[in-house]
Amino acid sequence: MAESKNQKATFAGGCFWCMQGPFDALDGVVSTMVGYMGGIIENPCYEEVSTGTTGHAEVVEILYDPQKISYKELLEVFWRNIDPTTPNQQFADKGSQYRTAIFYHNEEQKKLAEQSKADLEKSGKFDKPIVTEIVKATSFYPAEDYHQNYYKKNPFHYEMYKQGSGRASFVERVWKTKH
Repeated sequence: MAESKNQKATFAGGCFWCMQGPFDALDGVVSTMVGYMGGIIENPCYEEVSTGTTGHAEVVEILYDPQKISYKELLEVFWRNIDPTTPNQQFADKGSQYRTAIFYHNEEQKKLAEQSKADLEKSGKFDKPIVTEIVKATSFYPAEDYHQNYYKKNPFHYEMYKQGSGRASFVERVWKTKH
């Protein structure tokens, strides 16, 4: 059997704390890391990105084994953890750094992302336009260590944030699943 070559996927879904856990839980995901992408400043820090002036979005970068999980399956998990109808905002977090975006790494990912967005638009699940961007991946800058695996390191605060921000209730209401 040929050795599989891991691939990258990068998604912006608002607060990156809330985006890491759902992907870590998937069989076939090798690792995840939160960070910043899409902006104009090299090696930004959280304090800079949080101002909304760097152009960066908070993202999760996923290393996955395509023989165990497909990019299409990753897209499904992405859509089910965001509100794709709000520009420059996710729940309680406002600003361009909290926009939703799919950062594609190759033409196949771009095609699959565009198709999944079109399918979601046609599904009638949302009564407002889907505003999630589909853009070419640029340099990824890892976030500070205290942001990595925040949901594991600080489970109580993380759960309070996820509930208080409105993300958990939105996901449960729209997708009829426990978040």
